[in-house]
Order: sequence, then C-alpha cells, then structure tokens
Amino acid sequence: MGLLVALYIGFIGVLSVFTADLLLIVGVMSLFLGGQFFLSDRLALYSMGASEVDESEYPQLHATVSRLSQQADLPKPRVAVADSQVPNAFATGRSRDSSAVAVTTGLMRTLDEAELEGVLAHELAHIKNRDVVVMTIASFLSTIAFLVVRFGVFFGGGRNRNGQVLVAIVASLVVWVVSFFLIRALSRYREYAADRGGAVITGQPSALASALLKISGRMDQVPNDDLRDTSEMNAFFIIPIKAGVVGRLFSTHPSTDQRVERLRELESELETSG
Repeated sequence: MGLLVALYIGFIGVLSVFTADLLLIVGVMSLFLGGQFFLSDRLALYSMGASEVDESEYPQLHATVSRLSQQADLPKPRVAVADSQVPNAFATGRSRDSSAVAVTTGLMRTLDEAELEGVLAHELAHIKNRDVVVMTIASFLSTIAFLVVRFGVFFGGGRNRNGQVLVAIVASLVVWVVSFFLIRALSRYREYAADRGGAVITGQPSALASALLKISGRMDQVPNDDLRDTSEMNAFFIIPIKAGVVGRLFSTHPSTDQRVERLRELESELETSG
C-alpha cells in the first residue's frame, strides 16, 4: 500500500502539469468510477447472475450466515445465490452494512456443511477487513492510468501539445504496469488474511483447507464456456478461475497449495494454544 501511495502521488503530480482537457477527462472518469464504487454490490451480483434469496428459499444457508456473522461480530450481510456449475463464492459491498455474500449452486453441491462454513467465514473475513473498499481504492488510479493510455489519442489538440500528451501517456503506462503487480501482491496478501480470519471465526482451519482443495480440483472439470462466463469475477472469488500459466502467474490469489499449507500451520497453532 505504501508503494502504491507513492506511485499514485507521483502520477497525480505528472498529470497536474498537463492540459485542462486531460484533467477534465480524468475528472469525468473519476466520477464514473466513483459511481461504480457505490453500486459495486449490485454490479458484482449482476455480473455473476446472482440473485438475493430469502430464508424461505435457503433456510440452512441463511442460518449459517447469521451464526457466522454473530461470531465475526458483523451485521448479517445479504445472501445471494448464482445458478452456476462453477463452485465458488464471493463477498461484495462498499461497507459492512451494505455487503452481500454470494455462493454458487455448484459450490453448495460440492462441499459438506463444515467446508461450506469455512468458505462463508472466509468471505465474512473479507467484509470485516473491508477488502472490497481497500482493493477498489488501490486500483482506482491504476484504472485511470489505463484509460489515459488507451484513450490518450483524444487528449491532445494542437501540435504544441503533442509532447505533453506523449509524456502523460508514457507516465500512465509506467504507473499502470507497476501498479498491476503491486495490486496483485496486495490482493494475495489479503487472501491470506481472509483465510486466517475465516479459520479463526469457525475454529476449523482444516475445513477451509479441505474446501479449497475440493474447489480447486473441481475447477478442472467445469466446462470452458462456464469458466469464460465468470472469469471477469476472478478478483472476487475465493479461488480464481485458471487461465493457463500466465493466468496463474499474474493471479490475484495465492496458490491453493500455499494457502492450505498456511491453514495447516494455523491448525497446529490453535491445537498447541488450546
């Protein structure tokens, strides 16, 4: 986060010396992205085809979320279900009071009760840690930098501005590339934190570890069409959808093996302290 802050301060400094047209476009895009932030919960659910469900439809799921929310000292989030073969789950919302937890039907068919609790607790830990807000803020100026690069051709007017525009585009490209790696490192760290937080909520790190292994194994059996349909939600999922070697290299999540190893270490710690 410190590196991202330093990077973004430099980026703002570079942009501030350029034309009013450039700053105006950045300002408009900032308003647009700000609107997305306030609608993040609805947009995420819509992107996944997830619908909010009430207690009469999924009584056991609601009961589990209610109990785990109390254990995590959180207000109960809204509960949503997506009809998808992809076994996964995600949390969304800009605050603890506007949050939602979504699971897929594939996940509920794949996991047993203890494993599902582990996954839901992981998602509640994301809400408790305000990870949606943190990652949105962290990626905000990175997105602006990407848009400056992509639409930089429209930022110039006359010949006397060409040099300024070129510098702005180059600076934006550097910011976008560097922040791309920093944001993924931050995301992987916060996944570890959510794993630990979820395991502490349930007191069963082994249940979450088992769930991660099951989900990871089932991903390889899901049809490619289903994987493509949901790949844009990778940053939200408990386990990202794999897209070959490059996809794993630039993943927003640590490898399943690394996560399971840390959960087993936590299990040993809890047993020793108990």
